[in-house]
Amino acid sequence: MTANLADLRVRIDALDKQLLTLLNQRALVAEQVGEVKKREGTPFFRPDRVAQVIEKIQQTNQGPLKNEHVAAVWREIMSACLALESPVRVAYLGPAGTFSEEAAVQFFGSSIEHVPCTSFDEVFRAATAGTAEYGVVPVENSTEGVVSRSLDLLLNSPLHIVGEVSLMVRHNLLRLSDSLEGIEVVFAHPQALAQCQGWLTTHLPHAERRAASSNAEGARLATTHPAWAGIAGARAATQFSLHTPAHAIQDDAFNRTRFAVVCLPQTLPTPPPSSKDCTSLVVSVPNRPGAVHDILAPLKTHGVSMTRFESRPARSGQWEYYFYIDLQGHRSQDHVKAALADLQQLCAFYKVLGTYPVSD
Repeated sequence: MTANLADLRVRIDALDKQLLTLLNQRALVAEQVGEVKKREGTPFFRPDRVAQVIEKIQQTNQGPLKNEHVAAVWREIMSACLALESPVRVAYLGPAGTFSEEAAVQFFGSSIEHVPCTSFDEVFRAATAGTAEYGVVPVENSTEGVVSRSLDLLLNSPLHIVGEVSLMVRHNLLRLSDSLEGIEVVFAHPQALAQCQGWLTTHLPHAERRAASSNAEGARLATTHPAWAGIAGARAATQFSLHTPAHAIQDDAFNRTRFAVVCLPQTLPTPPPSSKDCTSLVVSVPNRPGAVHDILAPLKTHGVSMTRFESRPARSGQWEYYFYIDLQGHRSQDHVKAALADLQQLCAFYKVLGTYPVSD
């Protein structure tokens, strides 16, 4: 006999009560875990432990829920339980509604203490000074390349990278009315303006483009004038109660931004090896013929793959450069350790920025 809607809703209500009872039991155990961590002085947040729990749950999943949905649910459960142990303070480029905030929530879950900042510099200061335990900053975009300011800050910061988030970035045009008519100014972060320049040229050729400190700030400005618009994500549209007259206006349909999660080593040491890790470093070499070629030789000798190689001027006035390199593998692995040891001998400057699990 087929159940009717009323019967099914009664069953769902009963299951929800069971779920709530079990979740509260889990929360009580999590509080006890927090007490043990306090006594032992161990980190409250362990991204490798989160990944292990989610992987185990996914291995037992028999559907119909998809594994990515199971991961999202369990990340939120663990985030809420962690907030009972000790709320995690996370700094990111604000205000509320930015892609940086979305990346922070994707990595840590929603139950964090939000520390929105006005600039990347402030994110690094907050995580260094202890205003926040962690910072989340964009480091690379699939359309526009590296985020230069983030790389410059990593160079001299005591923070190290302990994780990453790869976020699909969909830019929407936001304004007070649901129309493209009469738009005189478009506000957004310079990176977003660059990622949408083709669409803007085609659809709003006469609109002035103005840089904002963040996309969410651009969305906020759009609330102050009927002829102004902002470029931001769906979170900003909800946050500022704006219409979306145009969706997904980025020139690259598969536009992604990679975010780094940074903290002091005493907050969280280097994560242990996982099934897929990345080691990021920055080096400089003496200004002589073949120097750059020489630093690549140890990688080939020890069989270490390089996934990124970027140069940034050293600002010394001597045409010198820093090279930002991403390597496949964990720095504790023998072949990576050997390659790094040989590489360091060839460098005038050498710094490992972090070793961390790679985001899917």
